[in-house]
Amino acid sequence: MKKLLTSAVLMVMASAAQAADDVTLQLKWVTQAQFAGYYVAAAKGFYEEEGLNVTILPGGPDVAPTQVIAGGGADVVIDWMPSALAAREKGLALVNIAQPFKSSGMELTCLKESGVASPADFKGKTLGVWFGGNEYPFLNWMNKLGLKTDGSDVTVLKQGFNVDPLLQKQAACISTMTYNEYWQVIDAGIKPEDLTVFKYQDEGVATLEDGLYVMQDKLSDPAFEDKMVRFVRASMKGWKYAEGNVDEAANIVIENDATGAQTIEHQTRMMGEIAKLTAGSNGTLDEADYQRTVEALMSGGSDPVITKAPEGAWTHAVTDKALN
Repeated sequence: MKKLLTSAVLMVMASAAQAADDVTLQLKWVTQAQFAGYYVAAAKGFYEEEGLNVTILPGGPDVAPTQVIAGGGADVVIDWMPSALAAREKGLALVNIAQPFKSSGMELTCLKESGVASPADFKGKTLGVWFGGNEYPFLNWMNKLGLKTDGSDVTVLKQGFNVDPLLQKQAACISTMTYNEYWQVIDAGIKPEDLTVFKYQDEGVATLEDGLYVMQDKLSDPAFEDKMVRFVRASMKGWKYAEGNVDEAANIVIENDATGAQTIEHQTRMMGEIAKLTAGSNGTLDEADYQRTVEALMSGGSDPVITKAPEGAWTHAVTDKALN
């Protein structure tokens, strides 16, 4: 009888495993605490509880989430809204189904010795900017300031994903994130008091970052929508756990870093900063934040990031079912 029960239990477990729905998530960048909520959801069994088998694909400098999902390489991707909306206007029908990040972590970090004390001092300076979709918030800000980025007002240095241009004084300011590159500058030996930092959030030019996007046509399939409902529910459970358990979340990230490049010190600090950005969000896109982002992207004068207000670029259908 005991053997029969054991066999029955194993059969049920095997059946449950076979019934798990596969989901492939493409990250915007490499494995780090920026994506801790998803790794935590996997490690703590939150995805498994929802009947999901989630594969998390790390990103990198040569990985564009929009291209991955366009090619069918992922079910859902993490991207910044400026990049997603720009892609949508060009014909890639991406839809935001959830917005775990409430606040922006983007900033310009400048050496005080370069003479930059306020945005008025940008003129005539070289500014480091990330491209590959990350340039849109910067270009919008410069347009808002009335500064041309063709070299006549500011010189744009196409910045790699490092802080070398600032350390080597090739640029007066560089792009940094509150949770990553800023601390690389500090770790390189530059003191906070020797820096001037402009946070996009504080300058009123912040746009939404790290949202979850799927292809619009996929949402017409009830089975796919249901899968995304379960994915978002488990992911937000992972995010809230990560917010409240910074050290554990950082360790989980380290365990998932196949490159071995990350350190626990850096990831713990990063997780602490990331928790500030996800705080206040239950995953539901705030319509006011969306409208602010759209208005910012359309306010570029003769060269806006998007030329018209998008239609159907977001939905509450998934989060309404996942979180209510």
